[in-house]
Amino acid sequence: MSGGLTMAFPLDGLPSRVRVHEVGARDGLQNEKSTVPVDVKAEFVHRLASAGLTTIEATSFVRPEWVPQLADAEELFPRLADLRERGVRLPVLVPNARGLERALSLGADRVAIFASVTESFAKANLNRTVDESLAVFAPVVAEAKAAGAHVRGYLSMCFGDPWEGPVPVERVVRVAKALEAMGCDELSLGDTIGVATAGHVRALLTALAEAGVPLATLGVHFHDTYGQALANTLEALRAGVTTVDASAGGLGGCPFARSATGNLATEDLVWMLRGLGIETGIDLASLVETSTWMAGRLGRPSPSRTVRGLAGS
Repeated sequence: MSGGLTMAFPLDGLPSRVRVHEVGARDGLQNEKSTVPVDVKAEFVHRLASAGLTTIEATSFVRPEWVPQLADAEELFPRLADLRERGVRLPVLVPNARGLERALSLGADRVAIFASVTESFAKANLNRTVDESLAVFAPVVAEAKAAGAHVRGYLSMCFGDPWEGPVPVERVVRVAKALEAMGCDELSLGDTIGVATAGHVRALLTALAEAGVPLATLGVHFHDTYGQALANTLEALRAGVTTVDASAGGLGGCPFARSATGNLATEDLVWMLRGLGIETGIDLASLVETSTWMAGRLGRPSPSRTVRGLAGS
């Protein structure tokens, strides 16, 4: 494994440390055609934690018929209790009040809601308008906060929508401000179909900052559909963002959006950050071993170029 070939050359204006929000176990596996056994999922999350990931989105408490791959949330989450005791953050997605109730009953203390910026995707994913979905989320966030939980708000289709085309920056700002007003502790800006470019990323982050949204509360979630995920991430870091979503091995996409191909691979992200001298706390060799192991369980090679380069696959 040739990870030692990377030399660190820091660039001015970048953070010294980045927190990787690992989404492979949830966003990465939700779109698999064949069922992944709960034992494999539990081992996957444990391996990710052993590789140094400190925030691992574990599952979603969604109705099983909506996302069958995540129907085992009640069985999986208790198997991860030892990780929570070690300080690993294990956020879970909750689509509504019932999902939150299920999550809280198992001791979840970090939850996420999934909002859409565009009307078409709100209809496809939530069967509601944008404003109707926000009205549904408001009591969910309030109840979660009352229970002492940390709440993350996902914004999907921040840069483009397969039905509507380009998404105006001001529409993203409006939904972000609404989620902030509800009490979300953190917002993740999703490039759901991977059409963002670096200039667009900078324009959106500038508009959010001018609207009073603190960059410290923002994360970015890029898909690599057109090979732009790392360039977009670097621009976000230049703007002051320090939380980046990524998926081990480049797993995942969105089952409700056409053209939503794989997430930014965590290994590709870590390789870039190491070269910039930015700390993550992640053992790249261990992470590559984990993604190679999971690729074997799924029966196909990892799409991550770093995994393939270091594992020789």
